[in-house]
Amino acid sequence: QNEKELQDVVKQQEEKMLQLIDKSGEVMRLKAEVSELKRLLQRAETEAKVLWEEMRSKEHQVDTAYIQERVMLRREVDKLRLLLVEKEDENIRLTDKY
Repeated sequence: QNEKELQDVVKQQEEKMLQLIDKSGEVMRLKAEVSELKRLLQRAETEAKVLWEEMRSKEHQVDTAYIQERVMLRREVDKLRLLLVEKEDENIRLTDKY
């Protein structure tokens, strides 16, 4: 009787652990998706900023190569900022962990 109850409890615990692992995987997938969406949003905002700046300052003729270069440079700056934030977050997590 006790062995049967123990087996049932162990089986229930295993099922709960599998459910948690499934949920953890789903959370990780959703976090990755949110991260990608944030990156895409930041990219679109970057392009919009550059284009608005170019439209406001009519000093330059509409030079698509110049605008593309500015967009690329702005993206690079945003990417570096994002990497910095990620490293700072990682350092905070490691500091909190230990």
